[in-house]
Amino acid sequence: QVQLVESGGGLVQAGGSLRLSCAASGTIFSILNMGWYRQAPGNQRELVAGITSGGNPNYADSVKGRFTISRDNANNTVYLQMNSLKPEDTAVYYCKLTRRDGYYRWGQGTQVTVSS
Repeated sequence: QVQLVESGGGLVQAGGSLRLSCAASGTIFSILNMGWYRQAPGNQRELVAGITSGGNPNYADSVKGRFTISRDNANNTVYLQMNSLKPEDTAVYYCKLTRRDGYYRWGQGTQVTVSS
């Protein structure tokens, strides 16, 4: 069993910044990767950024240069630093942990709203 607790969402004006955190606990074993996804009303859930156990990040084209994913392996925590936020970034953001055995767990989601 893995538990993910997200925090850091909120309301921000366009051009502002937010930092999301996702802390994992429980039967984690060996983490394959962790990532951030988002889902806006009427849209499918999409990958925003991911990071492997080795620290290799990847980003959706829409957030490259603005968002940075990082992790604290000692505390099993992944972060998403979001800068230069745009109204189109408005969505519920979910973190996801995937173990090497294929097990995955979603966080509860945190709302990010960017006003124009």
